Amino acid sequence: MSRQATANGRHAVRGSVADLARLFSRLDGHGYGAYRELVGEWQMPFGTLAFLRVQPDPFAPPSRIRLAVDSRFLDLPADLCATPDRRRAVADLLARRAAAAAPSGVRIDAGGQEILERTACSLRPDGSAVLRIGLALPGRGRRIEGAAARRLVCEHLAGIVAGMRYGAIGGDVFARHVACVEDACALRALLREHRWVAFLADGSLLARRSGIDERPDPAAKPLAAPAELAAEVELPHRGRVRGLALGEGLTVLVGGGYHGKSTLLRAVAAGVYDHVPDDGRERCVTRPDAVHERAEDGRAVTRVDIGAFIADLPTGTSGRDFTTCAASGSTSQAAAICEALEAGSRLLLIDEDTSATNLLIRDERMQRLVPKELEPITPLVDLVPQLAREHGVSLVLVSGGSGDYLAVADRVILMERFEPRDVTARAHTIAARHGGRRSEADTFGPIRTRLVDQIASPRRCRSGAADWRVRARSRAEVEVGDSAIDLAAVAQLVDRSQTAAVGAALRWLCEVELLRGARTIPALLDAVEAELAGGALERWAERLHLDLARPRRYEVAAAINRSRFLRVAGFAAP
Repeated sequence: MSRQATANGRHAVRGSVADLARLFSRLDGHGYGAYRELVGEWQMPFGTLAFLRVQPDPFAPPSRIRLAVDSRFLDLPADLCATPDRRRAVADLLARRAAAAAPSGVRIDAGGQEILERTACSLRPDGSAVLRIGLALPGRGRRIEGAAARRLVCEHLAGIVAGMRYGAIGGDVFARHVACVEDACALRALLREHRWVAFLADGSLLARRSGIDERPDPAAKPLAAPAELAAEVELPHRGRVRGLALGEGLTVLVGGGYHGKSTLLRAVAAGVYDHVPDDGRERCVTRPDAVHERAEDGRAVTRVDIGAFIADLPTGTSGRDFTTCAASGSTSQAAAICEALEAGSRLLLIDEDTSATNLLIRDERMQRLVPKELEPITPLVDLVPQLAREHGVSLVLVSGGSGDYLAVADRVILMERFEPRDVTARAHTIAARHGGRRSEADTFGPIRTRLVDQIASPRRCRSGAADWRVRARSRAEVEVGDSAIDLAAVAQLVDRSQTAAVGAALRWLCEVELLRGARTIPALLDAVEAELAGGALERWAERLHLDLARPRRYEVAAAINRSRFLRVAGFAAP
């Protein structure tokens, strides 16, 4: 067995699976640290196995391994690997099958209801695949359990990979998974052509089982679009599909409590991702730039121009250059909207239940009682026309208590027992009859971009070197160096591996992009997207020994903006 390093830093193949089995026998009973001898690549019947990191003791995070599976072993038809979308769908299916077959001690990041690009399984154009696994190596206390390790690595892993072969899964299963992704992508491509912001197919099941279970509710009522808002499209696999088409502009969702308003909005928010077969939302898609915004008391805001919403405050603070370490409901939501626009979003999703009331509305009676000169807040209802006219921004808004939006809505949908009804004409009639409210805004103004020169702060090693360690303890929080960033309110982060990838992106920005000097936030996000398009997700995963799933630019922006170490040098010239 040899252990010579190749030119690219990887180890040459050290031996066969038989050599590996003999090594496990020799290590049996040794101190757990002797597992370090496994590091390197080994020839397996399906390809190669590489130990990338070996855990130092049984209680440390699992070891990380990479299985490179030959195309001849998988035996996938060439057409399944022909496009990036097909490769993403097939890789997702392979990861799920591998995870389902994994024994105790083997962790494969197969994900939830969404079909994301993730590093757990990557499919190459030639039909080969790479599977990345967390492996808890067996031990008796702090001693190596060699026989169990040999069975786990030399036998069970081979069984997992065998279950990924085309013949083991079946062509119909592959075809169905690919059809889900290709139909969703085709449907999403039709949105701009028809000037829709979202499309939800008839028969979709929108309700989920619970707040912690994203599988469809078996009792969910299938969606049926009202005739006035229905459209038909032709999809490559499903064929002719009818559904609810939400056009550009302002869509207001109204109705009584528990009749499905927020459920519909959450389905629209989830439509930026593709979903697995039988999810119920396979043909519910939304424009990729949709951002679900909410109030977030206590978050940090760093030099955001929220002047369109909030003028100079009585304290002397300027809304045109607003900073706080603990934002209120109204300032946090105003900042979130302006940050999303700065990042490039032109579709905002807002639910009255999770919003600051005073940022959404100021009714006629309050206008009479408190004159505008004493109220620094301009409500969103007065800025909707200006956002559409000046910046092409559309909104989908849930409103259960304010009728002020009826006058400026392009369409009003009444949810009644989870059935959508078009009540736009009636809503406009009611708004005209009971009008009297004065608009308090003439313009929204320019969307200003900020120049960033610091995002996070590194930990310092004893040597003084910077440590940009990335940890995602949950979907809701990521640590980058010494910076813990709360992402609980970022609703469209759906996977802990996505959160970890956001942290990896921030680390890369700190280590590479910001060394060139201050950059605008859109430029930083463009750089992340270009890096991801070049395969950075896999490079980051192996460098950091993490499972990663690809995030959108808007969630990366959300993390940048919530970092309490963010430092903004100023605003870019218009």
